[in-house]
Amino acid sequence: MGEASFEDFSMEKQGDVTNGVNGVGGKDEDFDPSAPPPFKIGEIRAAIPSHCWVKNPWRSLSYVLRDLVVVSALIAAALYLNSWVFWPVYWAAQGTMFWAIFVLGHDCGHGSFSDSPKLNSFVGHILHSSILVPYNGWRISHRTHHQNHGNVENDESWVPLPEKIYKKLDPSTKKLRFTVPFPIFAYPLYLWYRSPGKEGSHFSPYSDLFPPSERKAVVTSTVCWTIMAVFLVCLSFVFGPAQILKLYGVPYMIFVIWLDLVTYLHHHGHEQKLPWYRGKEWSYLRGGLTTVDRDYGWFNNIHHDIGTHVIHHLFPQIPHYHLVEATKAAKPVLGKYYREPKKSGPVPLHLIENLVSSIRQDHFVSDTGEIVYYQTDPELQKFLASKLE
Repeated sequence: MGEASFEDFSMEKQGDVTNGVNGVGGKDEDFDPSAPPPFKIGEIRAAIPSHCWVKNPWRSLSYVLRDLVVVSALIAAALYLNSWVFWPVYWAAQGTMFWAIFVLGHDCGHGSFSDSPKLNSFVGHILHSSILVPYNGWRISHRTHHQNHGNVENDESWVPLPEKIYKKLDPSTKKLRFTVPFPIFAYPLYLWYRSPGKEGSHFSPYSDLFPPSERKAVVTSTVCWTIMAVFLVCLSFVFGPAQILKLYGVPYMIFVIWLDLVTYLHHHGHEQKLPWYRGKEWSYLRGGLTTVDRDYGWFNNIHHDIGTHVIHHLFPQIPHYHLVEATKAAKPVLGKYYREPKKSGPVPLHLIENLVSSIRQDHFVSDTGEIVYYQTDPELQKFLASKLE
């Protein structure tokens, strides 16, 4: 890719705004989503009913029991029927349940599962290890994500690539990273290697991700992950690798798809381009207001309302079973800074268009500027368009 063409594109102005934005568009063309909001985070907090902050461990455990019962019933049904008519149904359903289990472990990591750190850690290790997620390694990096959401330099999950890093990627990496469906299988690689421009692993206690005080916690979760991996290998020797692939391997990949799809769309793919921040323009509140709620139809309840993401990002202490009510209470304060999610049918097929269009267009951000928007690599976009012809 030629140096001149890249720099010319980076400096191109569209409308009144640089960095890939042509105004703010649509019905909200007079609203600037990057502007400092006229309210404080304390005003949002005050609007949320006090009972929404209460963590009921028995209620949280009831959701764990519900999910584990469904997982067990699906395994029993698959073994009993053992039919190629049923296996695809099993894979889709069980992969979705693995994702639901992840969300409950995610609540443990935030401390929204209960007020007991010991209970949160115990349940979180069991749930996340069972789906090959290193609980503490993930918990700490996810905490970094929440503390820096919307910050180009310090965010952790699906963070934009600055142009200088993007330009250093080899062509094959760019094509894999920005061609559906490859990005929605990225999570296992992220756990091992993080993202381009960031070093470390969620499994190593000496990774840049973790302060020295939390190294023992990372070792604990890595050991739990290893025990689960060895257990799966042993099951493969006993029952055969094909059987374990059908019962666990394929659902695991469906879970990975869910995880990458949901987490990506909570921070990308809105019809109106949303800002990312650097330096003094970033604040916890402004970063949190760039997250996006999504409606997943039938799956909202199954995966514990994780689609109500804006309030979750601002107040991760709120249990998942109060997020819908808390969001409804906060919307009058948020005003246009809250983007109402498009209503879904039973299955959220409408989100595929958001995913594909975003991955095809949102490639990098400028190396300079404290308020930036995603830009498109015209040569990569041309390549992706040719693949669809």
